[in-house]
Amino acid sequence: MSLNRYEQAIFDYWEKQTDERRHWIAKVTEMTRAQPAAEAARPLERELWEYFLERREHVPQLRGLEGMPRVSLLNLAEHLLRLWGPPPKPRKPGGQP
Repeated sequence: MSLNRYEQAIFDYWEKQTDERRHWIAKVTEMTRAQPAAEAARPLERELWEYFLERREHVPQLRGLEGMPRVSLLNLAEHLLRLWGPPPKPRKPGGQP
């Protein structure tokens, strides 16, 4: 999966900030309990954008991304759902869903 520079900056920031990472792991887990992962991507993307707007004022590596128009963080949302969401249900033998 290819992440844009905003998405990659957020993901890299979480690699160094374990508390932030744990928070988002818990959020993804909670969101996928309430709804299927496929339906959680858009709401998660909106939360990620709000998070980005709030954090870029305080985090030096995100601060350089100011003044840009709204960009999609949907790839990051989908990536997080694959990483931290429930595992996909196994397919039945014979290729039948």
